[in-house]
Amino acid sequence: MPYRRVLLAALLCMMAVPALARKPETGFLDRTVLVNAEIYRYQVYVPQNFNSHKKWPVILFLHGVGERGDDGLLQTDIGIGHAIRKNVSHFPFIVVMPQCRKDNNERWINEPMQAQALAALEQSVKEFHGDRERIYLTGLSMGGYGVWDLAAKYPRKFAAYVPICGGIHGPIKLPDVHVGLVGDPNVADPYAETARRIGSTPIWIFHGDADDTVPVEESRKMAQALQAAKANVHYTEYPGVGHNAWDKAYAEPELVPWLLAQKLHN
Repeated sequence: MPYRRVLLAALLCMMAVPALARKPETGFLDRTVLVNAEIYRYQVYVPQNFNSHKKWPVILFLHGVGERGDDGLLQTDIGIGHAIRKNVSHFPFIVVMPQCRKDNNERWINEPMQAQALAALEQSVKEFHGDRERIYLTGLSMGGYGVWDLAAKYPRKFAAYVPICGGIHGPIKLPDVHVGLVGDPNVADPYAETARRIGSTPIWIFHGDADDTVPVEESRKMAQALQAAKANVHYTEYPGVGHNAWDKAYAEPELVPWLLAQKLHN
């Protein structure tokens, strides 16, 4: 009898091992993507309750200029990664966090960097059962400029946009950080043209009125252009807040419910 009990216990253990092995990874995960023979590291956040039996909303996050590099980690320290760590239950999304290279003074408005970000997004959507009708784009500072640029280039790819302290024309400190439409000789007003291309896609803009890096006028002009185009725009300006408007923006209690309510077919 003891022998049978030992044998039964061993069989149960052997059956449990595959079940445990099938448990999906969650939290902040290291990933790489190959684009044009270059390997790019990125991070993807997977909620603790993840399962592959349903489709998940996805956020693509573009960091600021200070988080550039190739370690695949620094971009999670500031912005949405920090917000997730402070309140994990508040973000029921797959969150894709690519990293812009620092070499050659790269920016999110540059084609190679946009290509690797979109490739990381596509790879994550496939790996983690992302819902293609609920893919959202957000970014801060340099990443905010990237949001405006991608919104103009790929209208209707994303279900909603959340640019934070970004703009269209580059600030004095970083004049080369501007959207591509600024250099287009066929575009007389890049604000109006960006708004036209965004169309009816919902957008929520955040900026601090004391920002001494990216002037708040950049977001004000875009909000006005979107309102003139009768777009679906929310604009939040924080009095007395400097460049770091992202901590308050990502902590807004209505932001996540608002995002989850947006779908491409809306």
